[in-house]
Amino acid sequence: MQTIKRQKFWAVFKFLEKNADSYKGFCGMMKIHDYKRMENNFVKKVKSLFISSGHAVAWFFTCLFNALKRRYTIVFVPHSERKVYNLHVTFASLCVAVVILGGIVASFFWYTASYRVQRDVYSKKDAQLKNTQASLDQLRDEMASLWKEARNFQQALSGVFNTLGIDPIRDSETQASSGDLSSFFDTHETADGRLRETNEIKNLANYLSQAVEPIKEMGTLLDSQSAILSEVPNIWPIKGGIGHISMFFGENPNPFTGQLYVHKGIDLSTYRQGDPVVATADGQVVTVDVDPGFGNYIIIRHKHGFYTRYGHLMKFAVRAGQRVQQGETIGYIGNTGQSTGPHLHYEVHIGSDVVDPYKFLNIRSTAGRVNLGNGGKS
Repeated sequence: MQTIKRQKFWAVFKFLEKNADSYKGFCGMMKIHDYKRMENNFVKKVKSLFISSGHAVAWFFTCLFNALKRRYTIVFVPHSERKVYNLHVTFASLCVAVVILGGIVASFFWYTASYRVQRDVYSKKDAQLKNTQASLDQLRDEMASLWKEARNFQQALSGVFNTLGIDPIRDSETQASSGDLSSFFDTHETADGRLRETNEIKNLANYLSQAVEPIKEMGTLLDSQSAILSEVPNIWPIKGGIGHISMFFGENPNPFTGQLYVHKGIDLSTYRQGDPVVATADGQVVTVDVDPGFGNYIIIRHKHGFYTRYGHLMKFAVRAGQRVQQGETIGYIGNTGQSTGPHLHYEVHIGSDVVDPYKFLNIRSTAGRVNLGNGGKS
């Protein structure tokens, strides 16, 4: 029995082995057939869905069209025995009327809100305009004051230019049309539409721009004059401008003999010793020495042939050969040599000639001729 069963098994196995390719082809054909059937079913369902949707849309529009065509009658019945009024309308016209009425109501609310916003904006603009007007009024007041000061400045500057020999500025546009200050507050416009204040500011700017070059020329002139003045002995020889003239240049009584003699300088006194003596111009110290008459004295050589001598010093602050600047301390007031008291003997020479130092000094208004006996003399 086992042998028979084994033979049947091998017979079936060999049959399947011989027909394996046919079996695979059969299985493949079964799969393709299933795919085709599924595809056809899907197409049928999609087609059925589109047809159903089309019917639904057609039904909707049919119902809508019928509803819009539906007619209604609005009856107006007066309380008196007058004729009754009938108004026949369709549903479509009612919808249009409702839409128009809704648009009118929405427009009303929109314009109301817009009006409120614009009213707030205009209120703010009005407040800003009032502030601007107040600022403009203040600007006009300041412009009037500025123009008044500008006129004073113009007059003063023209005087300085005339003194220095510089051509003054001549601009007819800068002249005020009236001397009355109330004219500055007028708000009428000029021919080209600008306010009068604007035109005045333009004229003032033009004047100031034209004043730049003359002022530069004046500065150059003053610089050159300052350089010259620092080279000429023209300042008070005692530091701080203190003291007074106790004896002037020229013929004076001799303090020792009482006889007249020619005093070749001026004597300056502060009633005490030790006050600083300064160089009256830029120069070079040529002599630092002691003399029986002048005591301790210094001679400084300046440009343009000037020499200055400082006598009766208590002590020196410079040495021979040293260069000094105008206003620099060179010594201290003393009572050395032929002197009746602490003072400074000051001389100015041009070349070999002795000149009056008083003509070169910026003497204080309080300085003047005093009685003999005030301060020391030599």
